[in-house]
Amino acid sequence: MKTFAYKAYDATGRAAQGLIEALDLKEAREKLQTRGLLPESVLPAEASPAGARRAAFNLDQRAMCYHELAALLQSGLPLVQALDILIQSPELGPNVLRLAGVRDRIREGQGLALALAGGSAEVTAFERAAIEVGERVGNLPLVMQRLAAFLEEQKKMHERITTALLYPAVVVTLALLVGTGLLGFLLPWVARMMQDAGIPLSGLTKAMLALRAWLGPLLLAAGAAGVFLWLHFRQRVAESDEVRQRLEQRLLRWPLVGRGYAALINLRFARTLAMLLRGGVPLVEALVIAGRATGSAWVAATTAQGAERVKHGASLAATLRTIEPLNLSLPAWVQAGEAGGNLDALLDHAADRNQQQWDRLMTRSMTMIEPALIIIVGVFVLLIAMAILLPILTMNQTLT
Repeated sequence: MKTFAYKAYDATGRAAQGLIEALDLKEAREKLQTRGLLPESVLPAEASPAGARRAAFNLDQRAMCYHELAALLQSGLPLVQALDILIQSPELGPNVLRLAGVRDRIREGQGLALALAGGSAEVTAFERAAIEVGERVGNLPLVMQRLAAFLEEQKKMHERITTALLYPAVVVTLALLVGTGLLGFLLPWVARMMQDAGIPLSGLTKAMLALRAWLGPLLLAAGAAGVFLWLHFRQRVAESDEVRQRLEQRLLRWPLVGRGYAALINLRFARTLAMLLRGGVPLVEALVIAGRATGSAWVAATTAQGAERVKHGASLAATLRTIEPLNLSLPAWVQAGEAGGNLDALLDHAADRNQQQWDRLMTRSMTMIEPALIIIVGVFVLLIAMAILLPILTMNQTLT
């Protein structure tokens, strides 16, 4: 059975739309006619309507979907029946079409992780790997709950970042408006007045006038070049794993961003590996899946190579020491876990520590960005004000 989205009219001419299940398009139209509906359009759920495909499957909706799906599965419902109930939820809006497509792929024999990956590009590699873990270990409801909690923490972090940047954004906007007024109107008026009086302009005033003349074209050129490079580079990253791996290696070497990215990779790796080992997945296979769960193509490739070394007798701690950025603090936790026989518990502790480090780095970064932006804006406005005041002061000294 496949799910089709339809738009139709009833006998009174009233418009109707919804979902209908059928073996093919012909049967779907016949079912609609049996219900007394005249179909206007009948298309596979994920292909219709066009606006629904563009609807974002954002963090809030994914977290809600995972929470509800976990609760339904915990109550003993089969996966397809649980998705049937979710599809009837109005809170998901146009994304019910995505879930309908996911349900169809599961009926065809795909797993939930693969079905979700085919239904939405917003579902990250970490989410897919975590769901695959739940399917492999037979504890999908618990994994879905933890995944939903992780996404909610991400949402909270995004909200904190947005809140922290709100005040600097207002300050920057007001400063740009004031600077535009001063640089675009008041400074040229002062310059003309000085030239009419025969008083030479200061070097700062000349520099600001030159900046005014070139600022607009430079901003337009920089913006166009930035958009072109971004689109070109994003396409190269999407098409080539090698380019993506080089980008990730450079990103990890940045002073502040690299530390945060490394903490996130360690967090995802340790959490996923702990769930896999606790569920009885062999270490070699668990290592490969945990590497994919980091969302980093570079780490995924290096952990796949490390899994081969573990397969041939190397210890997990020694292998992790050869994998950047997993060689920072994680090998010490793993070595203690291997020695004590409680590797999964210590991996959870390591994930908690990396979660705390990630939160601290994000908080400090936001704390630093606000005063830095205010200082930059203040210096910009001060330079414009001095470029205006210096000619006025020179004029006053000349007249006296």
